Amino acid sequence: MTQAASVLGVPQPTVSRWLAALASEVGAPVVVKDGRGVRLTRAGLLLVDAASSAMGALEAGTRRVIEEVDPGSGRVVLGFLHLLGRTLVPELVKSFRERHEGVRIGLVQASRAEILQRVRGGEVDLAFFGPPPDEPDLAWAPLQSQDLMLVLPEDHRLATRARVRVTELAEEEFVGLEHGFGLRRITDDLCEAAGFTPRLAFEGQESDTVRGLVAAGLGIAILPAAEHPAPRLVEIPVLPKATRTVALAWPSHDHLTPAVRAFRDFALIKGPR
Repeated sequence: MTQAASVLGVPQPTVSRWLAALASEVGAPVVVKDGRGVRLTRAGLLLVDAASSAMGALEAGTRRVIEEVDPGSGRVVLGFLHLLGRTLVPELVKSFRERHEGVRIGLVQASRAEILQRVRGGEVDLAFFGPPPDEPDLAWAPLQSQDLMLVLPEDHRLATRARVRVTELAEEEFVGLEHGFGLRRITDDLCEAAGFTPRLAFEGQESDTVRGLVAAGLGIAILPAAEHPAPRLVEIPVLPKATRTVALAWPSHDHLTPAVRAFRDFALIKGPR
């Protein structure tokens, strides 16, 4: 009580009266004596949770108001797939910060499903992933088209082929990303169109891990073409040709702060195609 009164800059009896009035309002005590001090009751704990949520909403609203007045000092939270954290997102952030030095950037790496959830929850402002979303509450625009390749160990029976039909992979064991990742969905769809369900020997959360498992001879994978050749691996185009569209997505209501809108527009102009 003494500490609370000191923080608030009021006498301790004033804090006691406030707590008594609050207890009367809710019909239950919010604190009880605990030795020489006090502790919160269950009612008090519930009020703390409610107050914390209210303060969080107030702080977020205050931030939006400040950014509305001065978009150059705002904050943008970007959600993206691990694979896009190598070059695409870092290069966009670097170029944007050269023009908007005062804008703070938050970064969230996760699966496609988790990023979508965080965008809806307001934790992420803009999201980079593929394939594009088909949810009505999200708007999107394409940023990049990536060719997908069959990734094999260099001693695999198909490693010398110029192209491989997806139908030829029905008896193979696959190494892939977990459910919730866009590449897993694309792989499943390609195999389904070819008339079979892929047998997943191993599942991971990063494409580098998947490549390592393939190099160890534990299966094959369908992944975006690598920027640099990887040892002990071979990449071969598949038939029919497979691609992945990397999209930038945002809430369809478009009630974006100026800083977020500035980054979105910058990415759509400067992003690779």
